[in-house]
Order: sequence, then C-alpha cells, then structure tokens
Amino acid sequence: MLLCFTAAGVLLLALQPSSMMLTKPKMPVLLRGSSPGQASNIVANDSRLVVDLSDRRSYIYHGERLSASYPVAIGKEGWQTPTGNFKVLKRLKNPIWRHPLTGEVVQPGVNNPLGSRWIGFWSDGRSQIGFHGTNDEQLVGKAVSHGCLRMENQDIEKIYEQVAVGTPVIVRE
Repeated sequence: MLLCFTAAGVLLLALQPSSMMLTKPKMPVLLRGSSPGQASNIVANDSRLVVDLSDRRSYIYHGERLSASYPVAIGKEGWQTPTGNFKVLKRLKNPIWRHPLTGEVVQPGVNNPLGSRWIGFWSDGRSQIGFHGTNDEQLVGKAVSHGCLRMENQDIEKIYEQVAVGTPVIVRE
C-alpha cells in the first residue's frame, strides 16, 4: 500500500498501527502494489529518463535517440525534487493509497492520488521519491509536490512500459 496526504501529496511509511507516529516525513515513501507480484524485477534496457526541473519536463531516451517528452509537476519550495544520477528501483501498477491519518484505503482508480503507476528512483531506506500519476492532472507542470514527479496518467503509463528496474534516471536543474 502507498500512503499519501491527498492535499499535500506526501507519502508516508506505514509502521505497525500500534507504533505509528504522525510526523512530517522528509520525503515520500513507497510500500507495495495493489496485489502481490505487481512490482517489476525486470532488467534495465537501453532506455534512460532525464528530468529537467527548469522546464518541468521528463525526457525518455532509447540509446542516444530522444523517444518522447512529457510535462511533470516537481517539488515545491522546501520539498525540492532531488537532483543527480539515480536508477529505477521499483515499478508498480495500480498502487493502493492509504490515508495516514484516517486509515482510509483508496483502491486503484480515478480517485487514487497516485494515479495508475509508480516508478521509484530515490530512497533513503525509509522514504522514496519517484514518478507517479495523479488524480488532479491540472497540477502537472507546476511546482506542487513533496519531491515526486507527478505526471498525467496516460504519460506515466507510456513511460512505465519503456523503463525497467535499473534504468538510469538523471534529474538536473
């Protein structure tokens, strides 16, 4: 399950219910897909993702050829998307979202704030950041997230099919 504040877009790590502390995390966190076996373990191909924060776009390359470009929402002031060289760590279809305060579970579908796909590329062992869809596509292209890269669902679905665990991700200013 993925936990995320709907309005803020923050993902939290679900601890055991008896030990859950409601504190503001430093980064989003990814847990699991909607059913066992949906996380991908395939090997990276010749693709790479490049994110240019200044123009709020992601670019997918196959070898040296630019294949496509898509708009992304980026981290807002104080929650900037990390820059650097990363690799895809996890891929999930139809993530489940669980509200960290109410415990409400939002199944995959139009009301899920994570959209239809998750592609994680950064983790500190507790929190994770990645590309994901959204249930509010009008925010794509703006600095509104807590570090993640929000995309229109149709775009994240296209990228999801072209990358694998291990695919390089370059995030630059």
